[in-house]
Amino acid sequence: MASTPSAPRTRPHVVVVGGGFGGLAAVRKLKRADVDITLIDRHTYNTFQPLLYQVATASLNPGDITWFLRAIRAKQRNVRFVKGIVTSIDHASKTLSLHGDVSVTYDHLILANGVTTNYFGTPGAEEHALPLYKRSDALKVRDRLFANLEEFAINGQDSDLRIVVVGGGATGVETAGAFAEFRNHDMPTTYPELDRARIHVTLLEMAPHVLGPFDEKLRDYARRSLEKRDVDLRLNTAVKEVRADGVLVENDGQQEFLEAGIIVWATGVTAHPSVMDWDVPQGRGGRIEVDEHQRVKGREGVYAIGDISIGPDPLPQLAQPAIQGGKHVAKVIRAEADGKKLPKAFSYSDKGTMATIGKSSAIAEIKGLPKLKGFIAWIIWVALHILTLLGNRNRLATMINLGSKYLFSGSHNAIVGETPYVVSKHKMTITPVEKQRAERRVLERRAASRSREKQTAGRG
Repeated sequence: MASTPSAPRTRPHVVVVGGGFGGLAAVRKLKRADVDITLIDRHTYNTFQPLLYQVATASLNPGDITWFLRAIRAKQRNVRFVKGIVTSIDHASKTLSLHGDVSVTYDHLILANGVTTNYFGTPGAEEHALPLYKRSDALKVRDRLFANLEEFAINGQDSDLRIVVVGGGATGVETAGAFAEFRNHDMPTTYPELDRARIHVTLLEMAPHVLGPFDEKLRDYARRSLEKRDVDLRLNTAVKEVRADGVLVENDGQQEFLEAGIIVWATGVTAHPSVMDWDVPQGRGGRIEVDEHQRVKGREGVYAIGDISIGPDPLPQLAQPAIQGGKHVAKVIRAEADGKKLPKAFSYSDKGTMATIGKSSAIAEIKGLPKLKGFIAWIIWVALHILTLLGNRNRLATMINLGSKYLFSGSHNAIVGETPYVVSKHKMTITPVEKQRAERRVLERRAASRSREKQTAGRG
C-alpha cells in the first residue's frame, strides 16, 4: 500500500478526519502548536449546513455556503489537506487506510467526520425521499422543485402539487417555511399560470409539537407562524412508507396516502456505516464512545468530537458542541506535546439555540437574554449565521443574496439550475390571449377561494 508523500517528520503528527465545525476548530486551535497536521475530508470544501435549506429553496448559491478547505493554509502553515475516505484504522500501527491505496500514519487522531441521514428503516424512504444533509442534496431538492413547477406550468393547471417535508426540527421547520414563502410571495409573479391554492406545503412530525428542544411558548409561536404561512402542519403523524409518488402516513390509527411531487427527509441522523470498519466502540446511533476528554474509549491517541461522538453526558448534535469539543481536544494534544498537565474535563457551555420560520419570524433561546421571538430573533438569526460563515467572500455574497430576498419586495429572482424539457400531454398553442385567459382563470379561482375563506371565518 502506498503512503502519502511527506517530508521527514520529528514533530507529533495530528490527523483530523472531517473538515466540519469540529475538525476546523481543532485544526485552528493547533495553529501555534509544535505539531504537523493533516486534514482529511471526502470533499474539498466545508459546507455550512445551517443554510443548506436556503440553497434548496433557491435563495443562495451553493458557493455561498461552501469554503475551500485547502484555503486554510493561507493563514496556517502547519496543516496540509488530503482528499480521501477512511476505510479502516489500524490502531496498533496508528495507520489510517484511505480509498485509493493510500495510508496515513498518526500520533494523534481526531475523528470529526460527522454523521449521515437516518431513515429509521422506513420502507422506501432511502429510495424516494430527498435528504438535506449535503450540498448535493440541497441542489437535488432545488432542481426537483423547479422541474415540478415547469411540468405543472404546462400540464398541471388543474392538478395539485404537494411538497412534503418530514421532520419538525429546525431543518424541517425552516425548509417548510421557506417553501411556503416562495409559493406565497414569488410564485404569483413568476408562475402566474399556476393556482397558489393548488400548491401545498405539508410538514409531518411524529411529536405533538414542532421544535421539541425549545420552550413551549416558542414552540407555539413557531406553529402559529407556520400556519399563518399556510403550511399544512400535521402533528402526531408518522410516516409509514415513502413511495415514488407520495407518502403513506398514520395519525391516531388512521392511515392516509398523500400524493407528492417532492419529499424532503429532514429528520434524524446516524453514524455512517463505514464507522463499523474503524474498530472503535460505538453507542447509541452508532456514535463513537468517548471519555471526559473526548478520547475514544480503549484507543490510545484517538479522539472523537461533534455529532459522531457520544460521551458520559450526551450533547446536542449542533455546531457549538462540535466547535467547543474540537478546541478542547486541541488543548489536550498541546498539553501532551508540551509535557504539561491536562486541562479540566470537557464541559459544554450551552450558548443557546435558534430557528427561523421565515421573513421577520424566528425564535431564539440565547444565554443571558430573555426568550426571543419574531423580528428581533430573526435579525439576530440572520446576523449570527452570516458572521459564522467561513470567508469574507461567503459572508458578503450571503448578505447580498439574503438582503435582496428579504429587503426588496419587488425582487422575485431565484437561483436555479437546469430543468428537463417538458412534453405537453395534449396539443396546445400558447398565444398572448391564451396566456391572459389562463392567468384570469387562476385569478378567478383565487378570488373565489378567498371569498370562501371569508365566509367560513364569518360563520366561525
